[in-house]
Amino acid sequence: MIRRAAKFRSRLLCLAVVLLPAGAVALAQDSPETVYAPPALPRDDEGINQGAVHVDFNVSYFTDYVYRGVEVFEVPGPEDRLNLQLGTKLSFDTGKLPHPFVSVFVNVAENDPVSNFQEIRPTVGFDWTIKPVVISGGYIGYLYPDRTDLETSELFLQIALDQRSLFRGRPVPTPYVMAAYDFDLYDGVYLEGGLKYRLPLEDLGLTFTFIGDVAYVNGYTAGVPSGGGTVPGFFTNAETIDDSITGLQHWEVGVVGEYSLNKMFGVSSRFGDWNLAGYLYYTESIENDIRASDQLWGGAGITFRY
Repeated sequence: MIRRAAKFRSRLLCLAVVLLPAGAVALAQDSPETVYAPPALPRDDEGINQGAVHVDFNVSYFTDYVYRGVEVFEVPGPEDRLNLQLGTKLSFDTGKLPHPFVSVFVNVAENDPVSNFQEIRPTVGFDWTIKPVVISGGYIGYLYPDRTDLETSELFLQIALDQRSLFRGRPVPTPYVMAAYDFDLYDGVYLEGGLKYRLPLEDLGLTFTFIGDVAYVNGYTAGVPSGGGTVPGFFTNAETIDDSITGLQHWEVGVVGEYSLNKMFGVSSRFGDWNLAGYLYYTESIENDIRASDQLWGGAGITFRY
């Protein structure tokens, strides 16, 4: 009896040894092999606003208000009075479809004898990435409190190369071209082409963006205000609506430097991307009979993206 029991235990042990690899194989079949690494936990600098709504806001002080090569309003008194500039953009992520957005720009100049709020510029449009380009377009309104005779509207379209898709994020100069048609007061076309070069220095928390552009205008007659008479065209000092201009208007170079406040204070980008920004530009006219400013100007401020 004892021998039979020992022999039975020996057979059970052999059966277990045989079945154990088979069970391991079954488990391996339940979890197929893969060449992909297992998903990693997100880092503190990842996961910033993956929702459908994005916000871009900036507040800055500039020595001058220069727009498309023209110093728009010059306040009497000492040169280079500070201009407070506010800009905000709300965009909506619709996947592969065009991304609609609304934005508002405001320029405020203290001691302006007409209105401290010199300009309010609302924009409604879209951004659409069709690799390797980004197409933007829409409507821009120009509102001038207490200077309503200057108010006008335009449509714009811009095509820019998307370096992230074409060059895998490598810092290379990327070109763009933009056209705007003033269909309201001045009846003119503004064309601008240029290059942008974004150079990130991630270890230092710094990003530099170098900019260069040149502009061409066609038309822009003097406007006809609602109360009669004429007002100068944006790019010309013509006093009658029969005068118009055509030609190269200005060239401009500049650099924008941004320093990450998130890196400075050790704050995760999940709470938004905060930066100190500095701006320096030089603008110069090309043709004498076309209005443009020869100006060195710049400023500093804070930007927030989420």
